[in-house]
Amino acid sequence: MKRGNKQLLVVGDRVLVEPERGETTTKVGLYLPAGVREKEEVRGGIVRAVGPGTPLPPPHDEHEPWKEGYRAPRFLPLQVAIGDYALFFRKAAIEITFEDEQFLVVPYGAILVLVRSDRAVPDQLPSDL
Repeated sequence: MKRGNKQLLVVGDRVLVEPERGETTTKVGLYLPAGVREKEEVRGGIVRAVGPGTPLPPPHDEHEPWKEGYRAPRFLPLQVAIGDYALFFRKAAIEITFEDEQFLVVPYGAILVLVRSDRAVPDQLPSDL
């Protein structure tokens, strides 16, 4: 994600989430204190950036280390896409500020569910892993 002349890169199996702003009142009009939101176990937000995925070791069946690409990094891609709405464990998220905007860095394992528009989700892994 780029802001001005700075770029924020997400590494590994982490996801950058813009947290949703919670309701400050109930349906009947009662104002909720800040501590009420903090007690919730699950939080949600829009995914703004995704890391490359879980790093994979080099293939064991390759016996020719001089070949080009032998030590090239390989990653198991994440199921998360930019623009998804993610629900995740609140305690696993780390809050950061980038260019005066609040974001959460969430590990992939802490994400519970994703809500996605009509884009197709692949059923299998790509063959080039």
